[in-house]
Amino acid sequence: MIPDIQCVSPCGDICGEGAVWYPERGALYWVDINRFIVHKYSIHIDATESWVFDEAVVSVNLTVNPEFLLLVFATRVALWSPMDHPRTKTIHRLSTTPRMRFNDAKIDPRGSLWVGTMRNNVGPEGENLDVQFTDGVLYRIDPDGSVTDWMEGIGISNTLAWSPDRSIFYFGDTVANTIYTFDFDRGTGAISNRRPFLDQYPHGLPDGSAMDSEGCLWNTRPGTGRLIRIRPDGGIDRTVPLPVSKPTTCAFGGEDMRTLFITSARSEHRLSGSLFALKTEVPGVAVDRFRCAE
Repeated sequence: MIPDIQCVSPCGDICGEGAVWYPERGALYWVDINRFIVHKYSIHIDATESWVFDEAVVSVNLTVNPEFLLLVFATRVALWSPMDHPRTKTIHRLSTTPRMRFNDAKIDPRGSLWVGTMRNNVGPEGENLDVQFTDGVLYRIDPDGSVTDWMEGIGISNTLAWSPDRSIFYFGDTVANTIYTFDFDRGTGAISNRRPFLDQYPHGLPDGSAMDSEGCLWNTRPGTGRLIRIRPDGGIDRTVPLPVSKPTTCAFGGEDMRTLFITSARSEHRLSGSLFALKTEVPGVAVDRFRCAE
């Protein structure tokens, strides 16, 4: 085990993903896509609680209403309260299912959900399907229910983040091995001026990411067991070796926002599929919340 990496929840996920820190509850929420599970790790009692759903869940996001979380499923987006489990309130359905499914998702500074799609590689029993990763789309879903698409022809949608001043939007295509940046208009929620940010980095492919307060993007690189910190100019500031080969996403949390939680997928390593934690000198940026009416 790498000394500064702690395994905080040996939960055995097939594909851990979609993590978010909920400060009011002192807990990290994340999902296991293939087992249709939402997890909650509470730092003060060092314990994990889990809920099972009837389809794949791919991301957990905060809302302005403390009673609800916004869950992104493979086929839909829904409001959910752990107190009312398994009841959910669907606010949007993906029209291209079952051929496509949702993947990575985050909330923008205006309170809208940005979510990308990919070819559906998860079967009805959670089994992995052999598919060709093409035709993904990046969507914005506004609180009033309107949906717009902003990028097409994506292999696998991953990495959604905003710079600390919210002027730059980051988005990645795993298959293309590219993370892009866009100008973000906080007034209209529009993105423009797409350009490569980290292109063809030779160690692994880009999966999920988190932003710190210095404007550096922390990106997981499954296949190589690495976590990299990318400076705003696109240079690699730091490489962190991990005890598993398939890290999948990361999210800042803890009382001082200096704990970087890292999810993982199953591999040949003993602790694969676990949730890990890394202490950082620079705090993360708090995520935005979906502006739901509930």
